[in-house]
Amino acid sequence: MAPVTVIGSPVSPYVRKVLAACAVKGVEVRLDPISPFLGDDGFTKISPLRRIPVWIEGDFTLCDSSAIVQYIEETRPGPSLWPADPRDRAQARWLEEYGDTRLFDVLGWKLFFQIALKPRFFGGEPDPAVVAHARDVELPEILDYLESVSPEDGFLFGEVSAADFAVTAACMNLAAIRVRIDADRWPRFTGLIARVQDTPLGNLNRLAGRLLRTPIEQHREVLPEFGLIPAETSLLGREVRRGPMTAE
Repeated sequence: MAPVTVIGSPVSPYVRKVLAACAVKGVEVRLDPISPFLGDDGFTKISPLRRIPVWIEGDFTLCDSSAIVQYIEETRPGPSLWPADPRDRAQARWLEEYGDTRLFDVLGWKLFFQIALKPRFFGGEPDPAVVAHARDVELPEILDYLESVSPEDGFLFGEVSAADFAVTAACMNLAAIRVRIDADRWPRFTGLIARVQDTPLGNLNRLAGRLLRTPIEQHREVLPEFGLIPAETSLLGREVRRGPMTAE
């Protein structure tokens, strides 16, 4: 197979999900760790929604983390990214969808974007009403649900799967905005988050934390410390741009 390049910063939980899947399968990738808000015209060409990650393999380009994970599963040998039982596999795909949509809507767009990204990239102030409702109303409801499906030990479906990555990766970003998940109230889910730290996703979570403290133009230099290979070229631009579906 052709060499693989992944476009996107590991600060994104979607990028971390794909990179964790690659680590499980033993797929070596080159990484261009750009923010989607700073992608150049070439980035727009390969990612029409200006979202990350993007998978490039020869002349084959694929967007969307779920589509990429499924492609990895179907084209690479090694441990499966999904449980074997059809019902468990269907439930795992539902939880991946829940993590990618409802969980990220609150943790990503309504909290992390508002508090950390909006001021940095767009010069705006967080909307206090959006932040408060997301933190105090929506997030506890989500955590109640995830607590109800989390096991007391191990992973969601026995061996670690893409579902575990999808429902825990975004939670790492909460530390950067000083939002805490109460282990006394949600012990099973916080236990799952802790156990995932011992999988390939844990290394990527630590990388994301480091990148949040590092200027964007230096992100490529950090990658080798965490076992990742920088791409030879980059789609990093200088102009900040919103995508067609970027939150306000």
